[in-house]
Amino acid sequence: MSTAEKCHTPLKPLSSYHESDPRAKLSESEQKMYDEVLAHFSPDNYTLPGLEKGDLTDQEKFWLSRECILRYLRASKWKTATAITRTEATLKWRREFGWYDSITPELIEPEATTGKELTFGFDATGKPGLYMVPSRQNTEESPRQIQFAFWMVERCIDLMPPGVENLALLIDFAQRSKNPSISTARQVVNILQEHYPERLGLACAINIPFFIHAFFKIVLPFVDPITRNKLKFNQDVIADGLFKPDMIMSGSWGGERDFEYDHDKYWKALLKQSEDNVTKWTKRWRELGAKVGISEWDYKGGDEAAEDVDGADNDDGDDIADEGEDEEKREEIVSVLPVIPALDLETESEKKDAEDDKKEPAKDSEKKEESQVEKKESAETPEQKKTDDDKKDTVVQSTTIAAVAGQDSNAGNAVATSGGDGGAGGGSGGGSGGGDGGGAAE
Repeated sequence: MSTAEKCHTPLKPLSSYHESDPRAKLSESEQKMYDEVLAHFSPDNYTLPGLEKGDLTDQEKFWLSRECILRYLRASKWKTATAITRTEATLKWRREFGWYDSITPELIEPEATTGKELTFGFDATGKPGLYMVPSRQNTEESPRQIQFAFWMVERCIDLMPPGVENLALLIDFAQRSKNPSISTARQVVNILQEHYPERLGLACAINIPFFIHAFFKIVLPFVDPITRNKLKFNQDVIADGLFKPDMIMSGSWGGERDFEYDHDKYWKALLKQSEDNVTKWTKRWRELGAKVGISEWDYKGGDEAAEDVDGADNDDGDDIADEGEDEEKREEIVSVLPVIPALDLETESEKKDAEDDKKEPAKDSEKKEESQVEKKESAETPEQKKTDDDKKDTVVQSTTIAAVAGQDSNAGNAVATSGGDGGAGGGSGGGSGGGDGGGAAE
């Protein structure tokens, strides 16, 4: 379709983004560590520790690809024991969270009706664009908001072309929205850090409030360079070469795609693309042996990607749900993930240890401080309190973006130290594939 026409559905990748497998070559030491982790999960009699039904399902073996193992190794700084422990923890979490049974498109669809979070287009290197629009929040805070946020991350993973492992966040801060609670924020950040390593490649934000802009001017010098390079604020993503014009929305983003969110059209198209991709990839995975460690590049048909991916065929897809469609033609972070407050990035065990170490004098001191704060708050005018609340919201929003972007390099903790106190598959609609989505980029 012409880029000037209105579109209501996700786009397909323009073309193959890699001529060869970008993860094909490992150093001798890296290969040795990879082989060690692979050997741990490969035996037919392997079971997840501590579970009565610990045998890996086909869905879990599919998820545990070569690239997945490498993502966990990189996130664990190539410590094999740590990578194994983290991978097993995620395998257990994916069952507990409900990726393979309870989280269905029907369950989370009410969260999607306004288009507050959607995937559309791909950046210049093939990362799916995950748009976040906080002002479109349409539901009260609940576990379903968290489920929806990660369901969308999983759909981005289902749309990733061969050789692509992470996504690009596109956040529009225009208009105000209500932030979730600190407890919800911590839960989301913990899930991102523990179960979606090496999945975030880029975070672009526009219409940033003054306080956020000022906050990052102070904080960014303390953020590591890798994380800093992934954060783009109020930049022209087209002029900077991050997106091609026909792969990004018009309006505030300056692209050529006149996208209009029509839930019925978009939802059906997204489910179709996701399910078709996973069905195709799973079939190829079975042909390659249906075991742990099969390369995503191979089961996605990376070597034939130029033929398999038709970048010119980005029709609106409004006829996608026609009952008579030939089956042979069928192929393919909460209100808003990145604006969740997250300053306290300690794990639950770390927080417990810290609390156990506190002495009574420290508690007395805390009570005095709380009393002083209460007196100060009681003396504040409504106008002063609103200004303070706005600043707090801005700080937690800002810190979360950096924390999510730097989740594998401890950048989030660095920002938290600088920022002060405050708070941040296999999925059911996409079949058995999914992935472990959401972390840092290479």
